[in-house]
Amino acid sequence: MKFNRIVCVDKTKLQEWAIKELQEFSIEEIEVYNDYPSSKEEILKRIQGVDAVLVSWHTELDEEIIEKSPNLKYIGMACSLYDDASANVAVKFARSRGITVTEIRDYGDPGVAEFVVAQLVYLMHGLGKNQWRGMPEELTHKKIGIVGLGATGQLMAECLLPFGVDLHYFSRTRKKEWEEKGVKYKSLPELLRTVEILSFHLPRSTRIIKSPEFALFGTGKILINTSLGLPFKKEAFKEWIKREGNFAIFDGDGKKELPAEIEGFSNVITSEKSAGWSAETEKRLSRKVLDNLKNFKNSERTSLL
Repeated sequence: MKFNRIVCVDKTKLQEWAIKELQEFSIEEIEVYNDYPSSKEEILKRIQGVDAVLVSWHTELDEEIIEKSPNLKYIGMACSLYDDASANVAVKFARSRGITVTEIRDYGDPGVAEFVVAQLVYLMHGLGKNQWRGMPEELTHKKIGIVGLGATGQLMAECLLPFGVDLHYFSRTRKKEWEEKGVKYKSLPELLRTVEILSFHLPRSTRIIKSPEFALFGTGKILINTSLGLPFKKEAFKEWIKREGNFAIFDGDGKKELPAEIEGFSNVITSEKSAGWSAETEKRLSRKVLDNLKNFKNSERTSLL
């Protein structure tokens, strides 16, 4: 059994070999777009009549779009689905209409961990234009906090522990297996009062830090954000980053909503590139998206036997 038509509605970054394999599951030729639609009208035009859509996190498939796509049977997200609230797809609504929605995980995490460690080493040792404190310092014994101990946060912990850091975390759920490895759980206020370095690994646009939290975090600290969107209120962060001794590090995804004025501060370190993107990331993403679609078709075939 095949889909009638599969469309990559935006720049999913699927590799060519994956597109060729996907073609085996589509009667019509797969249509691949390598940009991002600018309006709902454009999205609807691209997916008109299709029964399978592949989509990145950049493009929103809301209830209106799904309702106006009666042939849709399958939505393959070329991104992670942390929760319905932060998703770019109206997941519950789609599933209520019998549409299968799949996601992928653990495809860009190694690059994020490498970025964070590299940037910290550069800043702490003064290898770039900034130096955190008067003398170069090592990661050893530094009090570091991870906010969000999901797949990326866990890999971050795995990378940091060998340096002998004093590692703490806050997450929606306790991770007992990581506490047994020496990662200490703290409530968010306790975490902010304790750590010197804070790294955010949260679902898209999850904002949990405001002025009172920044006051608890204090000065002479380092904040790192590689989440999709800002985990804090912009004005509160602006006041915090102005204080002497504070530094912030953002990758290309983490800084997307950062005002240009703040990005221009000398103690704000930014990258144009997404930390989680590499040749290996693209390969993992392609394989996982393809496997999800194959598994869907296999389960569909099995149910008919």
